[in-house]
Amino acid sequence: MSVISKIQFDIMKRRKLFFTLSTVLTILGIVSLLTLGLNRGVDFKAGTTLDITSQQTMDRAAVNEILSKAGYEDVNPTVGGKTASIRFDKVLAQEETEKIVSGFKAVYGEGISKEENTVDVQLANELALKAIYAVLIASVGISLYVSIRFEWRFAIGAIVSTLYDAFLVITLFSLFRLEVNLPFVAAVLTIVGYSINDTIVIFDRIRENQRFSKLRNEHDLADLVNKSIWQTMTRSINTVLTVLIGAVCLWIFGSEGIRHFSLAMIFGLLSGAYSSIFIASPIWFVLKKKTIGTGRKPAAAKD
Repeated sequence: MSVISKIQFDIMKRRKLFFTLSTVLTILGIVSLLTLGLNRGVDFKAGTTLDITSQQTMDRAAVNEILSKAGYEDVNPTVGGKTASIRFDKVLAQEETEKIVSGFKAVYGEGISKEENTVDVQLANELALKAIYAVLIASVGISLYVSIRFEWRFAIGAIVSTLYDAFLVITLFSLFRLEVNLPFVAAVLTIVGYSINDTIVIFDRIRENQRFSKLRNEHDLADLVNKSIWQTMTRSINTVLTVLIGAVCLWIFGSEGIRHFSLAMIFGLLSGAYSSIFIASPIWFVLKKKTIGTGRKPAAAKD
């Protein structure tokens, strides 16, 4: 019994459903970005981040009171243990920084240390532009690699699914108002790598099975793609789960600085597994089926 005969779920038959779902999510993302935009961190907009460290455990209410007395009631600090991380939407002058530090010293004693990071408007815009360039260059590189190793139809499927993964993560961060910073960009680039890895595994199996298959019609081609996907399904699931467990552990037990990185990884890993199976492969199928039957037709059956 062939592998395809054991399959209860025909992915190619339901490709329009997945295309529709992906299109709806893409439109939702576009609307979200146009209306809500991104919650840009200090890396991508002018501002100052203060990391205050004390020899005593800090209390969030006490930190809020210190900031309120210094004239910053709307600031939302991140307090954990003996460290408080505070982001300001403007570049603080030296006098303003010293006033805040003095407030912490008045409550927690002289054993206070600070780490200050400031980004001006020009640098923030430059970082944002370079982040966009990084994602685009990675996408172009992937297209060239897949085109050389496989064929242009595979490249189109790979690039669409990869850009979808990156865009979906950006959409989720926009909807949930999560902070976008340089670790987020690193997460997106990592997601691109994992996504293309899953896609290449499926494409490689499709190419291998194609060598030993006689594709007479669209049904044969659909069987080929379904068969290839299900043959690599176990590997894809195991790979994603292995990395996903690590990303979830980082999100739960990691520090505040890498929490958004790990959350972006979680979103991207799930999206990458979905897009490799339900976007990249069906796109190749749609493009490839147009060539079926364009060559020499089989002889007509005798009566």
